[in-house]
Amino acid sequence: MNLIITTLLITMTLSLALTIVSFWLPQMNPDAEKLSPYECGFDPLGSARLPFSLRFFLVAILFLLFDLEIALLLPLPWGDQLNNPTGTFFWAATILILLTLGLIYEWTQGGLEWAE
Repeated sequence: MNLIITTLLITMTLSLALTIVSFWLPQMNPDAEKLSPYECGFDPLGSARLPFSLRFFLVAILFLLFDLEIALLLPLPWGDQLNNPTGTFFWAATILILLTLGLIYEWTQGGLEWAE
C-alpha cells in the first residue's frame, strides 16, 4: 500500500511541476501573423472560394498508409519466435506486396505527380 501511495504522489507531483513549468517556459511574442485567425498558409485577405488541391489529401493519406505499414510490421521480429514463423512471414509479405502494388498503381496513374 505504501508503494502505491508513493507512486501516486510522485506522478501527481511530476504532473503538477510539468504543468507549472509549461506556463512559465514558452516565450510570448505575439505578432500580426500569430494573431491572425488563419494558420493554414493561405492569404487571409483574399477570396475564401479558392479551389483547394486534393493532392494535399493524397499525400496525407499515403503518409498515413505507410505509417500504418510500419506499425503493422513492427512486431515482426517477435513474431519470428513463434512456433510457425512462416505464417508470420506470409502475412508480412502479403502486407508489403499489397502496399507495393497500390503504390505502383498510384504512380502509373499519375497520382504522385505534383505539377501537372
